[in-house]
Amino acid sequence: MTSEQARALIEERFAASVAADGGALAVTVPPERWLELGRVAKDPLGCLYFAFSTAVDWKEQGLEVVARVENLDAGWSLTMKTRLGTERAACASLVPVWRGADWMERECYDMFGIRFEGHPDLRRILLPQDWEGHPLLKSYAVDTPHPPYR
Repeated sequence: MTSEQARALIEERFAASVAADGGALAVTVPPERWLELGRVAKDPLGCLYFAFSTAVDWKEQGLEVVARVENLDAGWSLTMKTRLGTERAACASLVPVWRGADWMERECYDMFGIRFEGHPDLRRILLPQDWEGHPLLKSYAVDTPHPPYR
């Protein structure tokens, strides 16, 4: 499938605008359609390679989850985004679609506090289990003492 065909299919199926820059596509969907977009990206779009998943804290606008997947055979990529807002810090896990999303979602949980519903093992991966807070949130106080670290 070409990137042009993928763009048309996403726009039709999700009623969302797809930005295109050469072989790179980008689309934002609501959190309730996140897993559906992941499934469509894998089959029929053919994005078998899960490159990465991360999050961004936009402070007033809330959290955003970003994942990039690639169709290596056709030579194009898809950046998937979903805005969680300020009240909601949860979205569906992409682990049922790509096993490679496992540790990256755990990192987002650890650093941002995003709960990935349906994740098989959602627990901290970088910080100790008793660590309080999520350090990459803009609301996290940088001077918070965490013995023996500070």
